Amino acid sequence: MPYTKEAPQQIASEEELRARIPGWGADLDRKDRPAVPREQSLTTGAHWEFPDRQPEKARRERSVEHRFLPPVFGTTVPLKGLSGGIRRLAYARYSEGRAAHWLLLILGDRVDAVESHVASLATRRPDEPITQSGVVSELSHDGLRSRFGRGRADVKHVWLDPVLVVGPWLMAGGLVFALGRTVVRALR
Repeated sequence: MPYTKEAPQQIASEEELRARIPGWGADLDRKDRPAVPREQSLTTGAHWEFPDRQPEKARRERSVEHRFLPPVFGTTVPLKGLSGGIRRLAYARYSEGRAAHWLLLILGDRVDAVESHVASLATRRPDEPITQSGVVSELSHDGLRSRFGRGRADVKHVWLDPVLVVGPWLMAGGLVFALGRTVVRALR
């Protein structure tokens, strides 16, 4: 029920399913279930059938399959900016069974990473791509020696790591340089 947009429609009755599928409904009768004695002695101490719901103070994204949020949910990172808009679109338009849903969520994560890097440039301590990426530790803590002769799978793409880590920063630096040069020429 909570995984569909509308209430499911009964396709066949229990008698039709029993006649069509051998063994269907074998555990419906509690006396035929092997775990019944244990289930009867199991006391959880819960005073509810369904737990009280956590209040929803801000709008939360939920898949189109779900009618409501679970009783307790996380609220640690609210959606923001362009990445939040992309994630909202993924939840509002596409089912979890569609590739578009997951690809939009991945795109939202990538956009969020770019937004975070750009936002860090406006702080007093911006990101440092060389020291924070672990490149320095490759030279000082036997990083290079541990990669070779040990059958590690990541050796195949080790040449690509510096390009992926430093490349965007070089591109951003080139863009800022070109923009600055254009502004200086325009002011002359």
